Amino acid sequence: MLDENNSRCPVARALEVLGDRWALMILRDAFDGLRRFSEFQKNLGLAKNILATRLKLLVETGLMELQPASDGSAYKEYVLTEKGRSVFPIVVGLRQWGERFQFEAGETRSVLLDNAKGEPVAKLEVRARDGRVLGPEDCRRA
Repeated sequence: MLDENNSRCPVARALEVLGDRWALMILRDAFDGLRRFSEFQKNLGLAKNILATRLKLLVETGLMELQPASDGSAYKEYVLTEKGRSVFPIVVGLRQWGERFQFEAGETRSVLLDNAKGEPVAKLEVRARDGRVLGPEDCRRA
């Protein structure tokens, strides 16, 4: 629960939902097309009870929804909502920061590619409405 000082802060509110490592890893896998509990469990190697809790939170907060399986089987699938899909730039930003600062030169890592061109995606940048690239020193909270 947020205290009064943080209740007006969008970062604090976002972290209430997205501040858990596993929530972001589940969303990352959902962006890669995973939809079933068993797929998330296999890919993440996460205990089933922890995965179930995190998926429940993602559904309750409107980032994912449960739908009947697309293949007509009795299974349910976890599908990103518009709210969930809007987390994509956050995950890409974390990925790009990790690529830059968390790997040694020459160390093997995955790469995010643009499907249309097969090229790595461009570096994310914060820009002013007029197109200028902004750094922390160029912004303030109001």
